[in-house]
Amino acid sequence: MLVPPETGDWTAVTSEPLPVGAVADWVVRSDCGAVVTFSGMVRDHSEGRSGVVSVEYEAYEEYVGPRLQAVAAGARRRWPELGRVALLHRVGLLPVSAVSVVVAVSSPHRAEAFAAGRFCIDTLKETVPVWKLETWADGSAWAGPCEVVA
Repeated sequence: MLVPPETGDWTAVTSEPLPVGAVADWVVRSDCGAVVTFSGMVRDHSEGRSGVVSVEYEAYEEYVGPRLQAVAAGARRRWPELGRVALLHRVGLLPVSAVSVVVAVSSPHRAEAFAAGRFCIDTLKETVPVWKLETWADGSAWAGPCEVVA
């Protein structure tokens, strides 16, 4: 079971379902007037292909944890006023509509919360080594890995 930390940022890679509501609740702080959450879900299509029925996510887990922490640290460098930052990614076989990634941030003001949330999901997608095998009715294929930036 995923348990949020008492302090610091909440980063994790897990095969468990992601607790979207608990993440949104965890980022709330009395000094922050804005919370932005993003949930990425498995969809029934991909570029040039319809009928996707599942996605299997694989990760180099020993590297994913530090990369997620680096993304959170990068957001804090850009927006030092951030309250809490949560970045969680799921691995394993997920059906259509399952949540595969959650990003949540809190900040005193909405502009910084929106910007930090966007930075976190974009940087996660670009730098964290998670791969996906998309499956449809008559086949499957691996989607390209992220470009890992040290």
